[in-house]
Amino acid sequence: MANLKEIRNRISSVSSTMQITSAMKMVSAAKLKKAQDAITAMRPYAEKLTELLQNVSATLDGDAGGEFTAQREVNKVLIVAITSNRGLAGAFNSNVIKQAKEVAESYAGKQVDIFAIGKKGNDILRKTNTVIDNKSEIFDELTFERVSQIAETLTEKFVSGEYDKIELIYNQFKNAATQIVQVEQFLPLAPIQSDVPASTGEYIFEPSKEEIVLTLIPKSLKTQLYKAIRDSFASEHGARMTAMHKATDNATELRNQLKLTYNKARQAAITNEILEIVGGAEALKG
Repeated sequence: MANLKEIRNRISSVSSTMQITSAMKMVSAAKLKKAQDAITAMRPYAEKLTELLQNVSATLDGDAGGEFTAQREVNKVLIVAITSNRGLAGAFNSNVIKQAKEVAESYAGKQVDIFAIGKKGNDILRKTNTVIDNKSEIFDELTFERVSQIAETLTEKFVSGEYDKIELIYNQFKNAATQIVQVEQFLPLAPIQSDVPASTGEYIFEPSKEEIVLTLIPKSLKTQLYKAIRDSFASEHGARMTAMHKATDNATELRNQLKLTYNKARQAAITNEILEIVGGAEALKG
C-alpha cells in the first residue's frame, strides 16, 4: 500500500504542476495578443522612417550622417543583449545569451562589454563578461519615452568615443512558435541597403537637407531600439506560451500514465488480498 500512496502523491504533484503551467499559458496568450498588436502596428512606421531617411540621404553629396556614421578602428565594442526578466520561456533567453557570447568571442583581443536589457541576460552574462549596466526595469513600463533615454545613452557612448561599435542582439517575433535571433549594428550607421531604388522625386527641403538628416538619424536610432525591445517582448510571451503549452501536454500525459500505473497496482493489491482471504478460509476448513 506504501507504493500506492507514493503514486497518489505523484499524481497530485503532477496535477498541481499542470494547473500552474496551464494558467501561465493562458496569461502569456493574453499578453501576447497585446504585444503582437503593438509590434505589428509599429513595423510599417519603422520601415517608412528608414525609407524616408534613405531617400533624403540619397540626394546628398558625401557623408551626411556626421558623427553617427563615423567609421573608426574597432577596439571597443558594446553588445546590447535584450532578454527577459523571467524564465520558463524555453530557449528564448539562452539563444540570445549564446549569441552574445559568440559575438563577443568574435572580437578576440578587443574590449567587449555588455549592456543588458533584461534580468536573465544580466545574471548569466556577468559571470563571464563585463556588464556595464542593466535596464531590466524597462519592462515594468515599456514606452517609447523610456526606451529613448536608453537610446540616447548608447548614442552618447558612441559619439564620445567610449565605444567604436554598438550591436543589438534580440529575438525577432515571427509567430507564437518561432522567434529568430537577430544581430543588428546600432552604431555606426551602416549604409542603407535596399533592392528598391531610392525615390528620385523632387523634394522641397525646409530647413536644409543636412539638418533634416541629422534630425531623422536620432529618431531612427530610437525607433530601431524600441522596435527591437518590442520584438523581444512579443517573442518572450510567444515562447512562454509555447513552452507552457508543451509542459501542460507533458504533465497531462504523465498524469495519465501514473493513473494507469496506480490502477494496475491497486488491482494487483486487491487480487492479493482476495487470494489471502480465500487461502485463509481454506486453511480454516482444513
